[in-house]
Amino acid sequence: MNGGQFRPRSWVLGIAIALLTFVTSCGVQPGMTQDRVFLDLSLDFLGEYQLPKTKFKDTPVSGLSGLTYDRKQNRFYAISDDRSKFAPARFYTLNMVIDDASDGKIGIQKVEVEDVTFLTKEDGNTYPKSTVDTEGIAVSPQQSVFISSEGVARDGIPPFIGEFDLKTGRLRQNLPIPERYLPDVSGNTTQTRGIQNNLGFEALTLNPVGTLPAAGEPFRLFTATESSLMQDSEAISSKLGAKCRILHYLLSDGPPLLIAEHLYEMEPPPSGALKDGLPEFLSLDAGGHFLTLERSLSLLGYRVRIYQAAMGGATDISSIPSLKGELTGIEPVKKKLLLDLDEIGIPLGNLEGMTFGPRLPDGSQSLLLVSDDNFQDKQTTQFLLFRLKSRR
Repeated sequence: MNGGQFRPRSWVLGIAIALLTFVTSCGVQPGMTQDRVFLDLSLDFLGEYQLPKTKFKDTPVSGLSGLTYDRKQNRFYAISDDRSKFAPARFYTLNMVIDDASDGKIGIQKVEVEDVTFLTKEDGNTYPKSTVDTEGIAVSPQQSVFISSEGVARDGIPPFIGEFDLKTGRLRQNLPIPERYLPDVSGNTTQTRGIQNNLGFEALTLNPVGTLPAAGEPFRLFTATESSLMQDSEAISSKLGAKCRILHYLLSDGPPLLIAEHLYEMEPPPSGALKDGLPEFLSLDAGGHFLTLERSLSLLGYRVRIYQAAMGGATDISSIPSLKGELTGIEPVKKKLLLDLDEIGIPLGNLEGMTFGPRLPDGSQSLLLVSDDNFQDKQTTQFLLFRLKSRR
Protein backbone atom coordinates (compact mmCIF):
# COMPACT_ATOMS: atom_id res chain seq x y z
CA MET A 1 0.00 0.00 0.00
CA ASN A 2 1.54 3.28 -1.06
CA GLY A 3 -1.14 5.66 0.15
CA GLY A 4 -3.04 5.67 -3.16
CA GLN A 5 -6.70 5.03 -3.91
CA PHE A 6 -8.34 1.84 -2.77
CA ARG A 7 -11.80 0.28 -2.59
CA PRO A 8 -12.69 -0.76 0.97
CA ARG A 9 -14.49 -4.04 1.50
CA SER A 10 -18.18 -3.63 2.18
CA TRP A 11 -17.98 -5.24 5.64
CA VAL A 12 -15.10 -2.94 6.60
CA LEU A 13 -17.13 0.07 5.51
CA GLY A 14 -20.02 -1.22 7.60
CA ILE A 15 -17.83 -1.45 10.68
CA ALA A 16 -16.48 2.02 9.99
CA ILE A 17 -19.96 3.49 9.80
CA ALA A 18 -20.98 1.72 12.99
CA LEU A 19 -17.91 2.96 14.85
CA LEU A 20 -18.35 6.49 13.59
CA THR A 21 -22.00 6.44 14.59
CA PHE A 22 -21.00 5.23 18.05
CA VAL A 23 -18.48 8.01 18.53
CA THR A 24 -20.70 10.79 17.25
CA SER A 25 -23.63 9.52 19.31
CA CYS A 26 -21.64 10.56 22.37
CA GLY A 27 -22.04 14.17 21.26
CA VAL A 28 -23.50 17.04 23.22
CA GLN A 29 -27.25 17.37 23.04
CA PRO A 30 -29.06 20.64 23.78
CA GLY A 31 -29.04 21.25 27.51
CA MET A 32 -26.34 18.67 28.22
CA THR A 33 -23.87 19.87 30.87
CA GLN A 34 -20.10 19.65 30.70
CA ASP A 35 -20.23 17.07 33.48
CA ARG A 36 -21.79 14.66 31.00
CA VAL A 37 -19.41 15.58 28.16
CA PHE A 38 -16.13 15.01 30.01
CA LEU A 39 -14.80 12.32 32.29
CA ASP A 40 -14.17 13.32 35.91
CA LEU A 41 -10.37 13.12 35.91
CA SER A 42 -7.45 14.63 37.78
CA LEU A 43 -3.66 14.50 37.42
CA ASP A 44 -1.15 14.39 40.27
CA PHE A 45 2.50 15.16 39.54
CA LEU A 46 4.77 12.52 41.07
CA GLY A 47 8.26 13.34 39.86
CA GLU A 48 10.88 14.03 37.21
CA TYR A 49 13.74 11.98 35.78
CA GLN A 50 16.39 13.37 33.44
CA LEU A 51 18.10 10.91 31.13
CA PRO A 52 21.85 11.59 31.01
CA LYS A 53 23.34 12.37 27.61
CA THR A 54 24.26 9.00 26.19
CA LYS A 55 24.93 6.98 23.07
CA PHE A 56 23.61 3.53 22.30
CA LYS A 57 25.11 1.44 19.49
CA ASP A 58 26.77 4.53 18.03
CA THR A 59 23.53 6.56 17.99
CA PRO A 60 22.82 9.64 20.15
CA VAL A 61 19.82 8.95 22.40
CA SER A 62 18.30 12.35 21.71
CA GLY A 63 15.34 13.99 20.00
CA LEU A 64 12.80 11.76 21.76
CA SER A 65 9.54 13.21 20.48
CA GLY A 66 7.06 10.35 20.95
CA LEU A 67 6.51 7.67 23.58
CA THR A 68 4.33 4.54 23.71
CA TYR A 69 3.96 1.72 26.23
CA ASP A 70 3.86 -2.01 25.46
CA ARG A 71 1.89 -3.42 28.39
CA LYS A 72 2.51 -7.01 27.37
CA GLN A 73 6.30 -6.58 27.37
CA ASN A 74 6.37 -3.89 30.09
CA ARG A 75 8.58 -1.74 27.89
CA PHE A 76 8.41 1.73 26.37
CA TYR A 77 9.27 2.64 22.77
CA ALA A 78 10.51 6.16 22.09
CA ILE A 79 10.83 7.60 18.58
CA SER A 80 13.68 9.98 17.75
CA ASP A 81 12.99 12.86 15.39
CA ASP A 82 16.48 12.61 13.92
CA ARG A 83 16.05 13.24 10.18
CA SER A 84 18.67 10.53 9.56
CA LYS A 85 21.29 13.23 10.18
CA PHE A 86 23.16 11.81 13.19
CA ALA A 87 22.10 8.20 12.57
CA PRO A 88 19.35 6.49 10.54
CA ALA A 89 15.72 7.12 11.59
CA ARG A 90 14.99 4.92 14.61
CA PHE A 91 13.13 4.15 17.80
CA TYR A 92 14.46 2.96 21.15
CA THR A 93 13.28 0.29 23.58
CA LEU A 94 13.33 1.64 27.13
CA ASN A 95 13.06 -0.10 30.48
CA MET A 96 11.62 2.34 33.00
CA VAL A 97 11.66 1.41 36.69
CA ILE A 98 8.88 3.08 38.68
CA ASP A 99 8.98 2.39 42.38
CA ASP A 100 8.42 3.71 45.88
CA ALA A 101 11.29 5.88 47.04
CA SER A 102 12.77 5.62 50.54
CA ASP A 103 10.44 8.37 51.71
CA GLY A 104 7.40 6.47 50.43
CA LYS A 105 6.84 8.66 47.37
CA ILE A 106 6.32 7.04 43.97
CA GLY A 107 8.80 8.11 41.31
CA ILE A 108 10.95 7.09 38.36
CA GLN A 109 13.99 5.26 39.69
CA LYS A 110 15.79 4.89 36.37
CA VAL A 111 15.37 4.70 32.60
CA GLU A 112 17.58 2.24 30.72
CA VAL A 113 18.06 2.07 26.95
CA GLU A 114 17.85 -1.61 25.98
CA ASP A 115 17.71 -1.57 22.19
CA VAL A 116 17.52 0.56 19.06
CA THR A 117 15.50 -0.34 15.96
CA PHE A 118 16.26 1.36 12.65
CA LEU A 119 13.35 2.12 10.33
CA THR A 120 13.61 0.78 6.81
CA LYS A 121 11.51 1.15 3.72
CA GLU A 122 9.85 -1.84 2.06
CA ASP A 123 13.06 -2.50 0.12
CA GLY A 124 14.98 -2.88 3.39
CA ASN A 125 16.99 0.35 3.02
CA THR A 126 17.07 3.00 5.74
CA TYR A 127 15.65 6.46 5.03
CA PRO A 128 18.16 8.85 3.41
CA LYS A 129 19.19 12.02 5.19
CA SER A 130 16.56 14.80 5.35
CA THR A 131 13.76 12.71 3.82
CA VAL A 132 11.90 11.86 7.02
CA ASP A 133 10.99 13.58 10.31
CA THR A 134 9.54 10.93 12.63
CA GLU A 135 7.55 12.42 15.52
CA GLY A 136 4.80 10.11 16.84
CA ILE A 137 4.71 6.42 17.77
CA ALA A 138 2.02 3.99 18.93
CA VAL A 139 2.40 0.25 19.53
CA SER A 140 -0.28 -1.96 17.98
CA PRO A 141 -1.60 -5.49 18.68
CA GLN A 142 -0.10 -6.60 15.35
CA GLN A 143 3.52 -6.80 16.56
CA SER A 144 4.06 -3.43 14.94
CA VAL A 145 4.37 0.26 15.69
CA PHE A 146 2.64 3.05 13.81
CA ILE A 147 4.91 6.04 13.26
CA SER A 148 4.09 9.49 11.95
CA SER A 149 6.47 11.64 9.94
CA GLU A 150 6.04 15.36 9.37
CA GLY A 151 7.94 15.13 6.12
CA VAL A 152 9.85 18.24 5.07
CA ALA A 153 7.29 20.65 3.63
CA ARG A 154 9.78 23.26 2.45
CA ASP A 155 11.37 20.62 0.22
CA GLY A 156 8.04 19.19 -0.94
CA ILE A 157 8.62 15.93 0.99
CA PRO A 158 5.18 14.68 2.10
CA PRO A 159 4.21 13.46 5.56
CA PHE A 160 3.27 9.85 6.20
CA ILE A 161 1.81 7.49 8.78
CA GLY A 162 3.49 4.12 8.43
CA GLU A 163 3.17 0.75 10.09
CA PHE A 164 6.57 -0.80 10.87
CA ASP A 165 7.46 -4.25 12.14
CA LEU A 166 8.19 -4.06 15.86
CA LYS A 167 11.21 -6.34 15.69
CA THR A 168 12.83 -5.49 12.35
CA GLY A 169 11.68 -1.88 11.81
CA ARG A 170 10.69 -2.69 8.23
CA LEU A 171 7.78 -0.80 6.67
CA ARG A 172 4.63 -2.89 6.28
CA GLN A 173 2.28 -0.27 4.86
CA ASN A 174 1.52 3.45 4.63
CA LEU A 175 -1.89 4.83 5.51
CA PRO A 176 -3.65 6.91 2.84
CA ILE A 177 -3.14 10.67 3.26
CA PRO A 178 -5.58 13.07 1.54
CA GLU A 179 -4.02 15.36 -1.05
CA ARG A 180 -4.98 18.47 0.94
CA TYR A 181 -2.30 17.51 3.51
CA LEU A 182 0.50 17.24 0.94
CA PRO A 183 2.68 20.35 0.46
CA ASP A 184 2.40 21.74 -3.08
CA VAL A 185 5.98 22.98 -3.23
CA SER A 186 7.88 22.56 -6.47
CA GLY A 187 11.06 24.45 -7.28
CA ASN A 188 10.69 28.07 -6.23
CA THR A 189 6.90 28.04 -5.97
CA THR A 190 5.20 29.38 -2.84
CA GLN A 191 3.36 26.79 -0.79
CA THR A 192 -0.42 27.26 -0.70
CA ARG A 193 -1.58 23.79 0.40
CA GLY A 194 -0.69 21.11 2.91
CA ILE A 195 1.09 20.87 6.22
CA GLN A 196 3.34 23.75 7.21
CA ASN A 197 7.04 23.06 7.59
CA ASN A 198 7.82 21.28 10.89
CA LEU A 199 4.12 21.47 11.87
CA GLY A 200 2.78 18.23 10.44
CA PHE A 201 1.79 14.91 12.01
CA GLU A 202 3.18 14.70 15.56
CA ALA A 203 0.21 13.53 17.61
CA LEU A 204 -0.54 9.83 17.14
CA THR A 205 -2.64 7.44 19.23
CA LEU A 206 -4.55 4.18 18.98
CA ASN A 207 -7.92 3.51 20.53
CA PRO A 208 -7.22 1.62 23.80
CA VAL A 209 -8.78 -1.54 22.35
CA GLY A 210 -5.89 -1.56 19.87
CA THR A 211 -3.28 -1.75 22.64
CA LEU A 212 -4.51 -5.14 23.83
CA PRO A 213 -2.96 -8.37 22.49
CA ALA A 214 -5.90 -9.28 20.25
CA ALA A 215 -4.43 -9.60 16.77
CA GLY A 216 -6.98 -9.49 13.96
CA GLU A 217 -9.51 -7.33 15.80
CA PRO A 218 -10.34 -3.96 14.17
CA PHE A 219 -9.02 -0.90 15.96
CA ARG A 220 -8.80 2.82 15.37
CA LEU A 221 -5.89 5.20 14.89
CA PHE A 222 -5.96 8.97 15.30
CA THR A 223 -3.37 11.49 14.20
CA ALA A 224 -3.39 15.29 14.08
CA THR A 225 -1.50 18.17 12.56
CA GLU A 226 0.61 20.15 15.00
CA SER A 227 -0.83 23.37 13.61
CA SER A 228 -3.10 24.60 10.81
CA LEU A 229 -2.74 23.39 7.25
CA MET A 230 -1.45 26.13 4.95
CA GLN A 231 -4.94 26.65 3.50
CA ASP A 232 -6.44 26.82 7.02
CA SER A 233 -3.91 29.20 8.58
CA GLU A 234 -4.83 32.74 9.58
CA ALA A 235 -2.76 35.90 9.14
CA ILE A 236 0.12 36.33 11.57
CA SER A 237 -1.73 39.26 13.14
CA SER A 238 -4.69 37.03 14.01
CA LYS A 239 -5.28 36.31 17.70
CA LEU A 240 -6.96 32.98 16.93
CA GLY A 241 -5.44 29.68 17.96
CA ALA A 242 -4.27 27.21 15.32
CA LYS A 243 -6.94 25.08 13.63
CA CYS A 244 -5.54 21.56 13.77
CA ARG A 245 -7.12 18.70 11.87
CA ILE A 246 -7.59 15.27 13.46
CA LEU A 247 -7.72 12.23 11.15
CA HIS A 248 -9.63 9.12 12.25
CA TYR A 249 -8.72 5.76 10.67
CA LEU A 250 -10.19 2.28 10.93
CA LEU A 251 -7.61 -0.53 10.78
CA SER A 252 -8.50 -4.16 10.22
CA ASP A 253 -7.35 -7.03 8.01
CA GLY A 254 -8.53 -5.02 4.99
CA PRO A 255 -7.08 -1.78 3.60
CA PRO A 256 -6.74 1.11 6.10
CA LEU A 257 -9.80 3.33 5.91
CA LEU A 258 -9.94 7.06 6.70
CA ILE A 259 -13.45 7.55 8.06
CA ALA A 260 -13.54 11.12 9.42
CA GLU A 261 -11.73 14.38 10.12
CA HIS A 262 -12.40 16.80 12.96
CA LEU A 263 -11.38 20.32 13.96
CA TYR A 264 -9.29 20.82 17.09
CA GLU A 265 -8.87 24.48 18.04
CA MET A 266 -5.70 25.43 19.89
CA GLU A 267 -5.76 28.11 22.55
CA PRO A 268 -4.53 31.49 21.27
CA PRO A 269 -0.73 31.60 21.57
CA PRO A 270 0.57 33.52 24.61
CA SER A 271 2.10 36.93 24.08
CA GLY A 272 5.62 36.65 22.70
CA ALA A 273 5.27 33.01 21.66
CA LEU A 274 7.92 31.87 19.18
CA LYS A 275 6.33 28.48 18.57
CA ASP A 276 2.95 27.00 19.42
CA GLY A 277 1.45 23.64 18.61
CA LEU A 278 -0.28 20.34 19.40
CA PRO A 279 2.57 17.81 19.70
CA GLU A 280 0.62 14.90 21.19
CA PHE A 281 -2.71 13.43 22.18
CA LEU A 282 -3.77 10.18 23.80
CA SER A 283 -6.96 8.14 23.50
CA LEU A 284 -8.71 7.52 26.82
CA ASP A 285 -11.54 5.19 25.83
CA ALA A 286 -13.77 3.96 23.02
CA GLY A 287 -16.20 6.82 23.60
CA GLY A 288 -14.15 9.56 21.95
CA HIS A 289 -12.33 10.99 25.00
CA PHE A 290 -8.69 12.07 24.74
CA LEU A 291 -5.91 13.85 26.57
CA THR A 292 -4.24 16.55 24.47
CA LEU A 293 -0.90 18.26 25.00
CA GLU A 294 -0.58 21.91 23.96
CA ARG A 295 2.87 23.49 24.09
CA SER A 296 4.29 26.92 23.34
CA LEU A 297 7.77 28.42 23.47
CA SER A 298 8.63 32.03 24.28
CA LEU A 299 11.67 33.86 25.60
CA LEU A 300 10.47 32.86 29.06
CA GLY A 301 10.65 29.17 28.25
CA TYR A 302 8.10 26.45 27.56
CA ARG A 303 4.48 26.53 28.59
CA VAL A 304 2.60 23.23 28.54
CA ARG A 305 -1.04 22.42 29.22
CA ILE A 306 -2.88 19.11 29.27
CA TYR A 307 -6.54 19.16 28.25
CA GLN A 308 -9.28 16.58 28.23
CA ALA A 309 -10.97 16.50 24.83
CA ALA A 310 -14.29 15.00 23.75
CA MET A 311 -14.76 14.13 20.08
CA GLY A 312 -18.41 13.13 20.30
CA GLY A 313 -20.63 15.45 18.25
CA ALA A 314 -17.71 17.08 16.40
CA THR A 315 -18.38 17.89 12.74
CA ASP A 316 -16.74 15.77 10.04
CA ILE A 317 -14.71 18.41 8.15
CA SER A 318 -13.27 16.10 5.48
CA SER A 319 -15.26 17.89 2.75
CA ILE A 320 -14.32 21.41 3.90
CA PRO A 321 -11.35 22.69 1.83
CA SER A 322 -10.43 25.63 4.07
CA LEU A 323 -11.06 26.58 7.70
CA LYS A 324 -10.00 30.21 7.41
CA GLY A 325 -12.07 32.94 9.01
CA GLU A 326 -15.09 32.64 11.25
CA LEU A 327 -16.54 29.15 11.25
CA THR A 328 -20.30 28.64 11.16
CA GLY A 329 -22.04 25.31 11.27
CA ILE A 330 -18.85 23.51 12.37
CA GLU A 331 -18.69 21.90 15.80
CA PRO A 332 -15.05 21.49 16.89
CA VAL A 333 -13.74 18.90 19.31
CA LYS A 334 -14.64 20.08 22.81
CA LYS A 335 -11.92 20.45 25.41
CA LYS A 336 -11.45 21.28 29.07
CA LEU A 337 -8.24 22.22 30.87
CA LEU A 338 -7.02 19.35 33.05
CA LEU A 339 -3.62 20.65 34.21
CA ASP A 340 -1.42 23.67 33.53
CA LEU A 341 2.10 22.35 34.04
CA ASP A 342 3.20 25.74 35.37
CA GLU A 343 1.57 24.48 38.57
CA ILE A 344 4.04 21.63 39.14
CA GLY A 345 6.81 24.09 39.95
CA ILE A 346 9.75 22.81 37.88
CA PRO A 347 11.44 24.08 34.69
CA LEU A 348 9.85 22.39 31.68
CA GLY A 349 11.62 20.93 28.69
CA ASN A 350 10.34 20.65 25.14
CA LEU A 351 7.63 18.14 26.07
CA GLU A 352 6.33 16.32 23.00
CA GLY A 353 5.52 12.68 23.90
CA MET A 354 2.78 11.35 26.19
CA THR A 355 1.59 7.84 27.02
CA PHE A 356 -0.04 5.74 29.67
CA GLY A 357 2.42 3.52 31.50
CA PRO A 358 2.14 0.61 33.92
CA ARG A 359 0.01 0.57 37.01
CA LEU A 360 1.74 2.38 39.85
CA PRO A 361 2.72 0.61 43.08
CA ASP A 362 -0.51 1.86 44.66
CA GLY A 363 -2.57 0.41 41.78
CA SER A 364 -3.41 3.70 40.07
CA GLN A 365 -2.77 4.53 36.39
CA SER A 366 0.49 6.23 35.42
CA LEU A 367 0.90 8.88 32.72
CA LEU A 368 4.36 9.68 31.30
CA LEU A 369 5.61 12.68 29.33
CA VAL A 370 8.97 12.98 27.57
CA SER A 371 10.81 16.00 26.20
CA ASP A 372 12.76 16.39 22.97
CA ASP A 373 16.22 17.83 23.71
CA ASN A 374 16.61 18.95 20.07
CA PHE A 375 20.08 17.35 20.06
CA GLN A 376 21.29 20.33 22.11
CA ASP A 377 23.77 19.93 24.98
CA LYS A 378 22.00 22.56 27.08
CA GLN A 379 18.57 20.92 26.72
CA THR A 380 17.43 17.80 28.56
CA THR A 381 15.57 14.56 27.90
CA GLN A 382 13.03 14.96 30.69
CA PHE A 383 10.55 12.31 31.82
CA LEU A 384 7.61 13.46 33.93
CA LEU A 385 5.47 11.00 35.89
CA PHE A 386 1.82 11.63 36.81
CA ARG A 387 -0.98 9.72 38.45
CA LEU A 388 -4.26 9.80 36.50
CA LYS A 389 -7.29 9.46 38.73
CA SER A 390 -10.98 9.13 38.02
CA ARG A 391 -13.13 10.73 40.69
CA ARG A 392 -16.22 8.71 39.86
